[in-house]
Amino acid sequence: MLGCSGGDGSNGTDGTDGADGSDGTDGTDGTDGTDGANALVAITVEPAGANCEFGGQKVQAGTDQNGNDMLDPEEVTAITYICDACEGEEECNPFIEVAQSAQTDACVACHETTTPAIVERWQLSRHYREGAGCFECHQADATDVDAMSHNGETIAILVTPDDCASCHPAASAEFELSHHAQAGQILGSLDNRLAEVIEGDLSFHGASPVSVMGCAYCHGSEVEVEAGGTLAEHTYPNSGIGRINPDGSLGACSACHMRHDFSPAQARRPENCGRCHVGPDHPQIEIYNESQHGILFYANEDDMALDSETWVVGEDYSAAPTCATCHMGATSSQPATHDVGTRLSWVLRSPVSGHTADWETKRDSMQDVCGTCHSSGHVDAFFAQLDAGVALYNNKFAIPAKAIHDAVRGGVVPAVGASLVPLVTLDTFDDEIEWAYWYLWHHEGRRARSGMAMVGPDYVQWHGFYDVAERFYFDLVPEAQHIAEEALLDGDATNDATAQAILDYIETDVLCRPEHTWFNRCRTP
Repeated sequence: MLGCSGGDGSNGTDGTDGADGSDGTDGTDGTDGTDGANALVAITVEPAGANCEFGGQKVQAGTDQNGNDMLDPEEVTAITYICDACEGEEECNPFIEVAQSAQTDACVACHETTTPAIVERWQLSRHYREGAGCFECHQADATDVDAMSHNGETIAILVTPDDCASCHPAASAEFELSHHAQAGQILGSLDNRLAEVIEGDLSFHGASPVSVMGCAYCHGSEVEVEAGGTLAEHTYPNSGIGRINPDGSLGACSACHMRHDFSPAQARRPENCGRCHVGPDHPQIEIYNESQHGILFYANEDDMALDSETWVVGEDYSAAPTCATCHMGATSSQPATHDVGTRLSWVLRSPVSGHTADWETKRDSMQDVCGTCHSSGHVDAFFAQLDAGVALYNNKFAIPAKAIHDAVRGGVVPAVGASLVPLVTLDTFDDEIEWAYWYLWHHEGRRARSGMAMVGPDYVQWHGFYDVAERFYFDLVPEAQHIAEEALLDGDATNDATAQAILDYIETDVLCRPEHTWFNRCRTP
């Protein structure tokens, strides 16, 4: 019997997967791109001219294609002018209006017609840009002695240092300590007598026009207030630096920061100081102009950064010093000051020079300024020369001249040591010897000393010691001898001792000194 076929067998199970292959290696990095050129901006002062009517800043932009970290002319791609307030061409930014107080707007609405120049200068000032307007400076309390009612507001004509102190407290406090603030205290001085009595009279409200428009315009007047807050015409207008104001403050900031733009650049220029520091008795501007300092300034005015906010010598500018640089300006180690005496070690305006109080500290401060441009050896040698020159003036001329002048007027003769009988009147400027002595120290002696201090050789020599010597030997000394000799012959025995003492002092003491023997007037006792 045949058997049956069996069924198909089941499929076998799948085999397990093989292990994954390893990752391929990374591709190489691409090369770096070239660096882009740096963008640069250069800002320079733009002088007044076609691009900016009143000057401003020139801003140049571009890329540093050659990598020298400088913006070369061919790399400049854009130029913009940021101008001081002005009107004119398209490239000159038009005047930018700044919101002012309602009171100031009312002032401007009237004064831009009645006194347009004042308004225009103020609108160019930083005061305008900071919102310091007419009313902000001229407003007054009803109780102020010079207050006046003006178009519905209470104002004062004068803006005094106390008013300025509300925004400038440090500058005002420094100025108050300065000799400038005391400049108006000249009543009773010999200078004042010259202007009021000898040159003038008291026909102008009890004052001399010479004093009002001469002395007081620099020194300052004592401003008097009349009814309604108006100012007495013999005391104002006046911008003297030591003006005595109705509120009790001393000074006038506008003496240097002139109205109504109050420009720092103008205040820093030497001509600003030269308005008063000029002439035969204080020729500082003439001396500065002949000095190397002055020559450098006028040759490099465009490099002086006179509009700088900080104006630090050696940082903001280096071309030359001005008066303000040496006496007031900031250095890298000391701040600016409005006390012009903080760097003066000598008093050079008095008959006989002496050191100022704390003069060593003050000299250090001045030498710090000098040291910005000069080596310490150079500076030390200059001050050694100055000290020697002042000592020469004092010892050879000023001290004996003062002794002779005072003795003739009844003072003390050094060799005698006693008060004497006056051989001339005690009124001022009515005797020739008083004029001789005045010229010797007040004019010629000041010129010589200032010439040395400010490096003006012609004022040391021909306008200085030459004139001092001529005045001493051929004017003051002969006049004193003449007065004494006349007294010996006048028959009044009470004058004889004084007259002989003066002659002995001159002829056996002063003129026998080695520095005077060339004159051949020594009388051996």
